[in-house]
Amino acid sequence: MTMPNATSSAPSPPRLEHEHHPEAIARRLAVQPRSSYLRDWLYGGMDGAVTTLAIAAGAAGGRFSPLVIMVLGLANVFADGFSMAASNFLGTRAEAEEYRRLQARERNHIQLDPAGETEEIRQIYQAKGFHGDDLERAVSILTANQEQWVATMLSEEYGLGSATRSPWLAAGSTMLAFVLCGLVPLLPFFLRFPHPDPFAAGCTLLVFFGLGAGKSRWSLQPWWRSGCETVFIGLLAAGTAFLLGRGLHGLLGKWI
Repeated sequence: MTMPNATSSAPSPPRLEHEHHPEAIARRLAVQPRSSYLRDWLYGGMDGAVTTLAIAAGAAGGRFSPLVIMVLGLANVFADGFSMAASNFLGTRAEAEEYRRLQARERNHIQLDPAGETEEIRQIYQAKGFHGDDLERAVSILTANQEQWVATMLSEEYGLGSATRSPWLAAGSTMLAFVLCGLVPLLPFFLRFPHPDPFAAGCTLLVFFGLGAGKSRWSLQPWWRSGCETVFIGLLAAGTAFLLGRGLHGLLGKWI
């Protein structure tokens, strides 16, 4: 009897995302950590597609003309997109200002009370499992360089990383994603399709799926599940808007 090949049926080991030999590690650590603007793209893209599709669906449910849908949709894309970008700009700038404020505070504390700040470092690393000579050696090394000392306090005491995000890039990412994804539901109306509503819904659902599938690259969720989850959220928003528009048309149509 031929024995099955055990190695052929064994699952392949997971791949490493990067190499771990000393030269590769040195090159990777020499590069400053980069800020991610994925969240800004996803928020802008999802909100742009959802709100514009909701407006189109609500207006269609209310039996408005395609011209009204296009006007309302375009107004939403640029006005709401700018509003989201401005809010993101202010929020991201506030985060950067808070980082600089706490950084200045820690520098001031080190200057005025170095013994107290040294004791904070000692207790932080004692809680990590350092004791005796190892603890004192770690404290001595970390407090020998003020910038490293401040960075350690910001990370351990306030939970702040060293990478700060640009308010301009955050706002620009949100605005661009909002406009690009928000224009998709309006394309069938501008192209004068005979029945634009189903085409608008179909194109926007593809955008939802693409955003969700793209998001999965930075998560442990499978791409298809992430895409379907995003589609479900979009369908829920659009369906709610359509039913609300239809209901308001039936309720208020007799008085308008």
